[in-house]
Amino acid sequence: MKLLADEGVDRLVVVRLRDDGHDVTYVAEEDPGISDDIVLGLSGETKALLITADKDFGELVFRQGQAYRGVVLLRLGGLSNQRKAELVSATLRDHGVEMEEAFSVIEPTSLRIRKKV
Repeated sequence: MKLLADEGVDRLVVVRLRDDGHDVTYVAEEDPGISDDIVLGLSGETKALLITADKDFGELVFRQGQAYRGVVLLRLGGLSNQRKAELVSATLRDHGVEMEEAFSVIEPTSLRIRKKV
């Protein structure tokens, strides 16, 4: 799966996703400091599912109506980076296809997937 990891995503999550065989571009490696608007646009241009820990993407998608390919918001505070990596890996393995063209939220004990209307 083609993924774009925002710079706030833990490096261990990115490493795990790459180890799982995903094609992951990591903003922290490529162009740190770019705006959320640009990150969201880049996700659409490259047809990559955006992985982020930044709640501002909900504002861009739902309030401002910006186009998006798919956004996965990680709400995993309090978990170790290792546990975050395991959880994100398993969730993408089991539900990755459903998350395309949707806004999804991964929490420690739940997953919400809101398809585009």
